[in-house]
Amino acid sequence: MTNPTASIQLIVFGERNQTDLPGVLSEVATAGFPAFEAGNLYASFGESTVRELLAKNSLAVSGAHFGYGDFADNAKFEAHLAYCVKAGITNLMCSGVADSKTVEGYKASAKRFNEIGKQSKDAGLAFNYHNHAWEFDDLGGINGMQILATETDPELVKFNIDVFWVWYGNHDPAKFIADHANRAGYFHFKDGKRRIDENGKTRPHFLELGTGDVDLKVAYAAAVAAGATWITAEQDSTALTALESATISRAFIKNELGI
Repeated sequence: MTNPTASIQLIVFGERNQTDLPGVLSEVATAGFPAFEAGNLYASFGESTVRELLAKNSLAVSGAHFGYGDFADNAKFEAHLAYCVKAGITNLMCSGVADSKTVEGYKASAKRFNEIGKQSKDAGLAFNYHNHAWEFDDLGGINGMQILATETDPELVKFNIDVFWVWYGNHDPAKFIADHANRAGYFHFKDGKRRIDENGKTRPHFLELGTGDVDLKVAYAAAVAAGATWITAEQDSTALTALESATISRAFIKNELGI
């Protein structure tokens, strides 16, 4: 059993991440989060500014998150890895693959992930693949997550399991976590519902933690059993202000999950 730490992904703050980092981090602290996940802050704002803001708000950085393109490019990956080492960040997250529509795309990505995972591990970091719902789409009797699980070394490639997207992809988050416990540690907790749009298509509707249809308490129990180190709230969009949204999600994590 573990005692994970709460964190928040800054995506809920939208474009303010690029224009108002002091205000964003102040609101993260006001909402009660002790840590957050973002991109390469040193590259965007400078090391001295970032360190001052972290100290001022008593915040830690739980992880650094980038798209597949940044991991496919050696120079970008090495720059992000160097940033993490210098900043003391121990989790790297990747969203996306080379081609999500083909088995070959996943296999090529898996090969790259093994390479990245080895370099990350050697530098003292964990490389984590962040799932969405589309990795569960059928590719002819197999899906993308199954390919990644089969083609990558669990010692080198971990899973940043997003419980909402597992649920939205018609899988049971708790079972998925248990099935991949050897890769689990860094989690995204997201909530929401399925909504039908004006064209009759099902779309995700993101909501504050505890206000959607995902059984987060059961998912949390599975995450703790798997050795969770971070529970990171992630909300792609909100109808509220970012501070209101973050405050509601933090209250759920604290009051209902106990962290």
